[in-house]
Amino acid sequence: MKLIRTSKEASRTGNQITDTPRHTWKLLVVDDEPDVREVTRLNLRNFRFDEREIEILEAKSAYEAREILATKRNIAVALIDVVMETDDAGLKLVEYIRGELNNHMIRLVIRTGQPGMAPERFVIENYDIDDYRDKTELTATRLFTTVRSAIKAYRDLKVIDLNRQGLERVLEAAPEIYHIGNVSLQKFFEGVLTQIVGLCNLSEGSFISTIPGMIATLEGKDIVVQASTGGNIDDQRMKLIHDECVEILNKGKVPEFLRKDTFIVPLTVSESAVGFIYIEPTRDMPEMDRHLIQIAANQCSSALENLKLHRNLAESYAGAIEMLAQIAEFKDKTTGGHIRRLDQYTRLMALELGMSEDEATFYGNASQLHDIGKVGIPESILQKPSRLTEEEFEIIKTHTRIGASILSQEKHLDLACNIALSHHERWDGKGYPNAVPANELHFAVRIVSVIDVFDALVCCRPYKLAWTVEKAAELIKDGAGSQFDPEVVKVFLKLLEQGKFDEIIKTTQDHQ
Repeated sequence: MKLIRTSKEASRTGNQITDTPRHTWKLLVVDDEPDVREVTRLNLRNFRFDEREIEILEAKSAYEAREILATKRNIAVALIDVVMETDDAGLKLVEYIRGELNNHMIRLVIRTGQPGMAPERFVIENYDIDDYRDKTELTATRLFTTVRSAIKAYRDLKVIDLNRQGLERVLEAAPEIYHIGNVSLQKFFEGVLTQIVGLCNLSEGSFISTIPGMIATLEGKDIVVQASTGGNIDDQRMKLIHDECVEILNKGKVPEFLRKDTFIVPLTVSESAVGFIYIEPTRDMPEMDRHLIQIAANQCSSALENLKLHRNLAESYAGAIEMLAQIAEFKDKTTGGHIRRLDQYTRLMALELGMSEDEATFYGNASQLHDIGKVGIPESILQKPSRLTEEEFEIIKTHTRIGASILSQEKHLDLACNIALSHHERWDGKGYPNAVPANELHFAVRIVSVIDVFDALVCCRPYKLAWTVEKAAELIKDGAGSQFDPEVVKVFLKLLEQGKFDEIIKTTQDHQ
């Protein structure tokens, strides 16, 4: 993969963006003397550092400064007078910035014309400031040097902090990367992008006017932003960038639309572009920085490839579950959609019991195979219209071991295997096939044990008529603490009373 850089400056209007200064260093000047503010502005009018100009914000009081700090982000430096509306207004402002705003990035320079009101040693020892200057010593050169040093310190602190944040997000995602899903992948992308932003000295401006940086993937004709900097994305701007970036990836054409110095780094899987990193650095980037960004792109591509493999495996797993479940139901036609209803019941129960969406889905899929062992039971017994003999019931009971034997061949079906083997075990340890107390079994097994009985009761079978929902619920309630897990029964009855199972029950009644 090659790093693609646009080479022409955009000069279009309307829906097309014109290159204007977007990245500036913000300097807050807080002083109640208009002449001081004017001289500061004149002395710094041609100031540039690291290829960025300076933007001066003025406040004639500590109160006005607080208003500016509340609305303006990323102020790099503040030059603060001490004596303004009160003798210690500037020092109170310092305490507000460091204490209440908890802003330790902004560099604070105390600049006073009355050093006797705030002695230098006292202020340095008692306030979290970065420099102390007497106004009489701040010539044009000294002012330039002071501001430049403060901005340089701010820039370096921001880079360190952004890389710390990025590393933190990458490390948060790392434990989940081998069970990769959209959430862990998004954290990973956010971490990578945050570090790129620090590396490239990107500003954190609004997306409405520009997109300083983003990582996006392409899904068909849609663009999916996995990580971004700078607030909300303007839809029209995003569409323009998407269209142009796709053209770059597909044709290698560099459009005039994109700003100069823009970098597009493709994300590829199996030599096909599946996304891109889009950044707008504020300065020329050395070759080493570009190389590091390319490494980051390679890592993002690998993560996307892992996610694709994960999704393929998940789809294959779901397909295998569905196929096996249909085999079981085909053998026992008397159940009338029992396995699909069990899936739905199980998911709702798992969510109510605090499981995540993914866990609930996993439980539901596994529950579909609880009766897979019935493929080994003669149809004459499965569909017998009268009560089973003792010998026939013993044969029926073997479906638990048959099912476990079938599913034990695949480690990804461990939970389904446990459910197939143990869903007829009881809370009091008097169930079958192993008479294991249900409190020793997986939580999913205990959920299936309850809803399997309930669904069987409210459904017609060759040997019985359907029970009413009320009568079946009463039996479940009476079985709490003996046949069933009391906590599972409590949640089941709660959802039943709330009507959460109504649609599932209706499908049973419609079938009958």
